Amino acid sequence: MAERASIPERVLNPFESILIESGERAATVDAVARFAGVSKGGLLHYFPNREALVSAQLGRFDELVSEDFDAMRAAPDGPVAYFLQTSFWSNSPLDRAFVAVNRLSQVARSEIQGRLMYVHEQWLEILAAEVGPELALAIRYIGDGLFFNAVFHQGEEASQSYREAEAAALLHTMRKIRSP
Repeated sequence: MAERASIPERVLNPFESILIESGERAATVDAVARFAGVSKGGLLHYFPNREALVSAQLGRFDELVSEDFDAMRAAPDGPVAYFLQTSFWSNSPLDRAFVAVNRLSQVARSEIQGRLMYVHEQWLEILAAEVGPELALAIRYIGDGLFFNAVFHQGEEASQSYREAEAAALLHTMRKIRSP
């Protein structure tokens, strides 16, 4: 038998989905309860107000980002390869959390900006350990572009082989730039 998600997860996942699909203003407590299939009272038991939902979403984002930093540092092909391969939209939990957190910037602007600046700084630090600071910055911008270009595909997931081929082409270019 498949294990059911906990009530907090059953509420937080719809909150994230509403943020992604309809934006921050649509993510009301009533809308989240309806989408989650729980009573408003049940939702409020776990999340006493909308701010608690926002806080939980930010906590989810922080956890996913931390896991991603660890995976990037430990990647067998190195941080650059990992970063480029994971910069494509894949509808992963981290992709979804990034979009949801960006949508929340309307209500928690300085807190969100601080978190996103931290993420970008950590990426730079991890990338720079492999390729130096100047190339690390270029690679980070390339990764941002790969993620942003998902807009042109209207949220479609790129196939794994497409992502691998594009990342391999970018890595080949990076190696050419680095070699004398």
